[in-house]
Amino acid sequence: MLTSIELCAGAGGQALGLEMAGFEHNALVEIDPHCCNTLRHNRPDWNVIEDDLRVFKDRASDFKGVDLVAGGLPCPPFSVAGKQLGARDERNLFPDALDIIDAARPRAIMIENVRGFLDPVFSDYRAELKAKLRKLGYDADWRLFNASEYGVPQLRPRVIIVAAKTGQFDAFDWPKPRPHKPKTVGETLVDLMAANGWRGAKTWAGRANEIAPTIVGGSKKHGGPDLGPTRAKKAWASLGVNGMTIAEEAPASDFVGMPRLTVQMVARLQGFPDDWHFTGRKTAAYRQVGNAFPPPVAQAVAECIGVALQRNSGTLRRTA
Repeated sequence: MLTSIELCAGAGGQALGLEMAGFEHNALVEIDPHCCNTLRHNRPDWNVIEDDLRVFKDRASDFKGVDLVAGGLPCPPFSVAGKQLGARDERNLFPDALDIIDAARPRAIMIENVRGFLDPVFSDYRAELKAKLRKLGYDADWRLFNASEYGVPQLRPRVIIVAAKTGQFDAFDWPKPRPHKPKTVGETLVDLMAANGWRGAKTWAGRANEIAPTIVGGSKKHGGPDLGPTRAKKAWASLGVNGMTIAEEAPASDFVGMPRLTVQMVARLQGFPDDWHFTGRKTAAYRQVGNAFPPPVAQAVAECIGVALQRNSGTLRRTA
C-alpha cells in the first residue's frame, strides 16, 4: 500500500481521490475545524491533525519516508479574484510546504492550486519553486486541468504540480482526459431536484443542458452561501438556477420559478459521492464544498503517480 500525508486537506476532495487511487493516509493536516469535523465524520479511522501548517512542519519528520506529500495550498495568493500578491501574501504556504517536504523526504509530491499560478506575473516564482525543489532533490512539472475532462460536470480549471525524486521514475505520464463529455447540470441533478416531488424537475433538467460554471466557495472573510459573483450568477441563471443563495432542501411539489441548489447538489457537481456528508451549518458546509478539489481529478493524477512509484525506476518525464 502506498502512503501519503496531505496538507491543507480541506473537506476531503483530494483525500478521497487519493484513497480511490490506492493511497493510505498517514496524516491529513487541516486548520479549519469544520473541515476536520467533516473528515472525522466520514472517515473515523483517518489520522486528522487539526493544526496550522506552520506549526505542523516542526513534526513533519515523524512521517519521513512517506510515498507522497499532497495538498491543496491556499489559492488567494495566486487567484485573479484577489490581489495576486504571490510570495508577498501572508497566506502563501509554499515555503512551509517545502520545509515539510524537506523533513518528510517523500518519493513524490502532488500540489493543487488555481489557474492564476500559471499567469505571467508569477513566472519568476515558478522558476524559483522549481529551483528550490531541485535543490531538495526533486524534479517538478505542472499542468492545467479542467475538471470536466475527468467526468466532473463543471469546468473548474486547476493547476496540479507533480514532483519526484530525481532519477527515481520516468514512468510518470499525465492522465489522459476521458473520451466522453460529462453529464449536464440537469442530468446530474434531476433526481435531487425531484426529491420532494417537484413536478417541474424534468422540464428544468431539459433547460439545464450544459455543464456548470466553476463553483465558487468563498472564504471566511468574503463570500457567503451563494454561487459566486454577478457574472457567475448570470451563468447559473442561464441554466435555470437561482444562484443568490443555497437552499436547505429541494423544491416543493408545487414550486414555481428558478430553483436553488442544496449543499448536496453542489457536492455532486464537484464529483463527491452522495454519501460524503459535510458537517456544520449551511454556510460552513457550502464553503467546504465550494473550495474542494474534485475527487475524480485527484484520483486520475494520483493513479498515474502510483503507477510510476510502483515501477520505481528512471527519471521524471517532463513536458514543455
